[in-house]
Amino acid sequence: MKTEAASPATRRAGAPAAQAAPRRSVRRKSLVKHLAVIVACVVAIYPLLWMVVSSLRPEGEIFRESGLLLRDPQPENYTRGWQALRYPFGHYLVNSIVIVVLSIAGNLVSCAMAAYAFARQDFRGRRLSFAVMLVSIMLPLHVIIVPQYVLFSHLGWINTLMPLVLPKFLATDAFFVFLMVQFIRGIPRELDEAAGIDGAGHVVIFTRIILPLMVPALATTAIFTFIWTWNDFFTPLIYLTSPEAYTVPVALRSFVDSQGETSWGALFAMSVVSLLPVFIAFLLGQRWLVRGIATTGLK
Repeated sequence: MKTEAASPATRRAGAPAAQAAPRRSVRRKSLVKHLAVIVACVVAIYPLLWMVVSSLRPEGEIFRESGLLLRDPQPENYTRGWQALRYPFGHYLVNSIVIVVLSIAGNLVSCAMAAYAFARQDFRGRRLSFAVMLVSIMLPLHVIIVPQYVLFSHLGWINTLMPLVLPKFLATDAFFVFLMVQFIRGIPRELDEAAGIDGAGHVVIFTRIILPLMVPALATTAIFTFIWTWNDFFTPLIYLTSPEAYTVPVALRSFVDSQGETSWGALFAMSVVSLLPVFIAFLLGQRWLVRGIATTGLK
């Protein structure tokens, strides 16, 4: 009888220990995952931190030191880099800002209108046109750069903003058109039908119903356009031949001398300055960026 009475007590005493073992295993796995993510983040962000630290180092110590320890800060690299080129570095920042603002405006207007046409209007050849648009996403820029350059050269637009800005107003960024099409398809058609019963046309439906509901997709398009246009080096290098019209990436390339006399401290300093707008834009728009992608067909 004593043995039978002790058996349930023993089971009750051993139950918490049996339940604690899986919990400890889960905690260990979670700890290992978090440590792995932290290590991966440190490895990914280390080059950026090294560049920031190197922008404050003396010229002769930049490539001698591989760590992040800063002994003798040299903020003069920033003042020297700002005035190192033919024009102050702020001139190139203004050039990039102008191109970015016009590109964002062009993509928002043209891609939204094209997306509404594909998602809501029935016209002959819509499926074929949409398929061709999707195929153009896989077409590299280098394939079409030569005919584009010949076309813009005949128009006399080389060394102007037109080759960089005009295509944005023609809905040439198929990725954003596709993103907005998927977003519009998630909006109930009953809203369009109700507006149509009240006599609204496509212009009213698009501007007063669809467009206000597309804010997450529009914000995503604006953020991606800003980042891609701001960091674009190849296209401005091809079309802009005068130093007065250089954008920030092309201006940074000017710090690298073909004869080996590169001012690395000034280059890293201005590289940090050029990264600040991108960092601020992502910091302010990350909520809309995640929301825009999560509410489209890309989720």
